Amino acid sequence: MVTVEMIDTSDRKQVKRFIDIQYKLYQHCPQWVPPILIDRRVQLNKNKHPFYEHSDADFFIAVKDGEDVGCIAALVNNPYNQYQNKKQASFYLFDTIDDQEVADALFEAVFNWARQRGLNQVVGPKGFGPLDGYGIQTEGFEHRQMMTMMHYNYDYYPVMMEKLGFRKEVDFLSCYFDISKVNELFPERIHRIAERVQKRGTLKVKQFKSKKELAAWGQRIGEAYNNAFVNNWEYYPLSKREIDFVVENILVIADPKLFKIITHEEEVVGFLFSFKDISKALQRNKGHMFPFGFLHILWELRRTEWISFNGTGILPKYQGIGGNALMYSEMAKSMNQYPFKHGDLPQVAETTKEMRADLENLGGVPYKNHRVYIIDIP
Repeated sequence: MVTVEMIDTSDRKQVKRFIDIQYKLYQHCPQWVPPILIDRRVQLNKNKHPFYEHSDADFFIAVKDGEDVGCIAALVNNPYNQYQNKKQASFYLFDTIDDQEVADALFEAVFNWARQRGLNQVVGPKGFGPLDGYGIQTEGFEHRQMMTMMHYNYDYYPVMMEKLGFRKEVDFLSCYFDISKVNELFPERIHRIAERVQKRGTLKVKQFKSKKELAAWGQRIGEAYNNAFVNNWEYYPLSKREIDFVVENILVIADPKLFKIITHEEEVVGFLFSFKDISKALQRNKGHMFPFGFLHILWELRRTEWISFNGTGILPKYQGIGGNALMYSEMAKSMNQYPFKHGDLPQVAETTKEMRADLENLGGVPYKNHRVYIIDIP
């Protein structure tokens, strides 16, 4: 028999129980990258995470035969529902053993939680903010997770979702770049177009020399994010506190040289955020930053062969006047700023058909897919 308990997030032991389920489930999985424990605890801390200033979430554990065997979070994002005119709950942090009974019990808890709040749909996985990644992995299970920018799960998860009655809401594709091939195949005309755009002065590229300089531009970058993705499925305008929170988290592992923004006069109209991949370090330190976790990360930042482009966007009105060419040109340049061999661009929504076609023309190979599921509450 399966029972489901809602944890008390003010109780450290219960929070640890919740977090430990994922660690136990994936402890022998070479593709899984542990979350940074500090970040995971903040997600469950209603006094620290900015999400709780406008919305709410609760966390559930499934128990079978006296053992914790699954977990899930139920969320309601009030600004999202208001902006999109929806009455949705989200699920997130869903993990379970390969047992449909456990999955059924966890989602019934989420459905009841949503019903009590007058919500009529459940969608997910969808987290607390733009850094949390979307979807359940449906393809590319042989590939390692890219840091914590997306999720990894076993191949039985999509089967469980379909048995529960969920349907597809949107797919997010991730592309792989063999950088040696990109250098051979990248169209030189893209660089020429980018150069002409900058010479005309219509658009310019701003690069950063320090984290301090990058932090000073944080709010302006956040405003550009709020303007660039208004047509995206997952969009809602981030608050000032949420922008600050995202910037603070990014700065922990940011290399300022790999952060670039596109400006029109004094306005930020586009951005390209690239990260050195520290997945191996996170696997070694198992998500712990102290006492030696940071040393693993610093070492990996010096030797990694992977770059991840987890943040690309440009305001729609500038895409047709050379903005896209400028962004792709800078992407190619970033690949060669360090001796990278591999590139990853995670989670491009299937609705951005033009961008997906552009990426494949530039040498990107689709290699992972994550699916966001939705259900009308039964």
